[in-house]
Amino acid sequence: MDRLIYTAMTGASHVLQQQASVSQNLANVNTPGFRATIDTFRAVPLQGEGLPTRTFVVDSTSGTDFRPGVMQQTGRSLDVALDGKGWIAVEDAAGQEAYTRNGSFQVLPSGILQTRTGLNVVGDAGPITIPPDTEITIAKDGTISTVPSGSQASQVVVVGRIKLVNPPEAQLVRGEDALFRTRDGNAADADAAVTVTSGSLEGSNVNMVESMVNMISLARQFDTQMKLLQTANENSQRASSVLSVRL
Repeated sequence: MDRLIYTAMTGASHVLQQQASVSQNLANVNTPGFRATIDTFRAVPLQGEGLPTRTFVVDSTSGTDFRPGVMQQTGRSLDVALDGKGWIAVEDAAGQEAYTRNGSFQVLPSGILQTRTGLNVVGDAGPITIPPDTEITIAKDGTISTVPSGSQASQVVVVGRIKLVNPPEAQLVRGEDALFRTRDGNAADADAAVTVTSGSLEGSNVNMVESMVNMISLARQFDTQMKLLQTANENSQRASSVLSVRL
């Protein structure tokens, strides 16, 4: 009886965790460059004296869906989309280097170039500063050039270059802030082969229909696990009733 309880109890618990992952994916269906989380179930034997027949159900996060999202043209000079694989280096809330594919930028009144979520964009020598009253152009290699508003194109000034990296996907881990970092915590080297397209954004790779169907399936799985627990409880009560009659 307790074998059923172990399986149903842990199964129901981890179904709730998978629902949280699917909910996060759905919440970011319109977030540029977002990468969906993938979760799977697996069975783990419970080790211990007299317990080798018990099995836990656990949620194994198999990783991240790194498939590219749909490219969307915006015509905005501060929007960039990565061509193929690669990442944009930014500073996280702790000031450490992290990586994102969200290339929607903004310029603060102080001139600092940031993402729309408030993260400083990392350049060759740290954060990038944009001079005031200038028109911005971002080249394919991430080089940022400015021209004073109303001036001739001959007055182009290069103010920095966005750090573009491409570490192996197996070495990347997603943080709670949805940013990616290397497993060893070290900053990745810039990769000259990574290029961007200005005036475009990469959409999220979350499939809304698939995620909704998955959410419904998880809800039904949770109901099944709870019914199994209810059945185990009823069987236990009946067994106790039979034993009390015999006594």
